[in-house]
Amino acid sequence: MAHEPEYLTEEGLEKLTAELEHLRNVRRSEVAERIQRSGELESTVNNAEYDDAKNEQAFVEGRIRTLETLIRNATVVHPDHASTRVKIGSTVKVTDPEGAEQIYTIVGSNEADAGHGRISNESPVGKALLGRRVGDEVKVAAPGGSMKLKLVEVG
Repeated sequence: MAHEPEYLTEEGLEKLTAELEHLRNVRRSEVAERIQRSGELESTVNNAEYDDAKNEQAFVEGRIRTLETLIRNATVVHPDHASTRVKIGSTVKVTDPEGAEQIYTIVGSNEADAGHGRISNESPVGKALLGRRVGDEVKVAAPGGSMKLKLVEVG
């Protein structure tokens, strides 16, 4: 089954790899010990601690599988400061019609963090900016309504 590429910056790939190693080498054994302890204390039937630990184990194992897939399908993007067009990995400065500036870094959906200016290439603003050049104006259809942005800088 073919998977879509997962666009990640080098920093994003490092974070996911570190999380995967932590889950494999630390959390997995912590949860196993917790399951063993709770099973030794009393019967596993109607044992809330045991059930909670088993649920946590399922979550950890699911997250490990998710991270393995993300990393396996990763396409690492590198910022191209010489590019005149917006692409994944670009940092852009835009202004709205009132002149308010925003700075965004266009990243893959797994690294998006709007609060820190990291927007997904799949978001309305990210989609509208991809492929554009300085001076271009875009109209963005967002859930909160339509807005116009002017691309001031690409880095």
